[in-house]
Amino acid sequence: MRLTRLARDAMAPRDGLAMDLMAAIGSDDFADRLIGAVEPALPANHCTVFALRNNGRVQVVSTASVIGDAAADTAQAYARMGFDRQDSNMAWLAARKAARQTQYWLGHQFAEEVANEQYRRVCYGENGIRERLSLLVLYPDGYRVAISFYRNHSQADFAEADLAWLRGVSRLIAAAVRHHVQQCHRSSGAGGTAALPEQRMAQLPRREREMLAHILDGCTTREAAERMGVAQTTALTYRYRAFAHLDVRNQRELLSKLHLQAGGGAGLRP
Repeated sequence: MRLTRLARDAMAPRDGLAMDLMAAIGSDDFADRLIGAVEPALPANHCTVFALRNNGRVQVVSTASVIGDAAADTAQAYARMGFDRQDSNMAWLAARKAARQTQYWLGHQFAEEVANEQYRRVCYGENGIRERLSLLVLYPDGYRVAISFYRNHSQADFAEADLAWLRGVSRLIAAAVRHHVQQCHRSSGAGGTAALPEQRMAQLPRREREMLAHILDGCTTREAAERMGVAQTTALTYRYRAFAHLDVRNQRELLSKLHLQAGGGAGLRP
């Protein structure tokens, strides 16, 4: 038998992308790894992965920013203020019927094209975002995904070459996102009204566990921030991330899945 060692630099560029995407599946920092995976060909400042479920509910799968937590903070405001109804990606996905076969679309827009002033200011202006390039995927089972890359004013506009590159790797990226969602779903034991396993909460990052502990102890977000020694906006980010990881929208859903009752031992306050 003859053996030939293959050098890593001998791999085709898409092989390297595929390896990076496979490594990202199931990770807590999926979007951050996605930015890193596409960076050589498609540099971006921020990345968001939003999904639209069959019931019309928007799911924040993952967010990341090259510097800081701007994407996570903005996603929190996006969900809280109902900006999915103003988002051209989500509005378009919601209006589409389930595809007979998986469909892949590209969406591209500049900040000035966003009609709603508040949505444009919060999600684009305050973060210096100039434009968004999105991969939109419709699945036969009704699940829809928007994978978006954002550039601010420090970078060049997305060019036709960028769109062509994303078009060429669209199936790779979409497959990684779908497998990531499925793996997280299985590992979390998500099942509608099923209770959250204690081990699932134990797997959260330390600061998110701390935030949940304070919430379940009856603290408001402000009180939790004081206990943790962080700004209230930072505490809100930890709370948002913890709820997103546990697939709950608010304290009431958290209590319901934990089979606790507000006004009982947990006594939560808004």
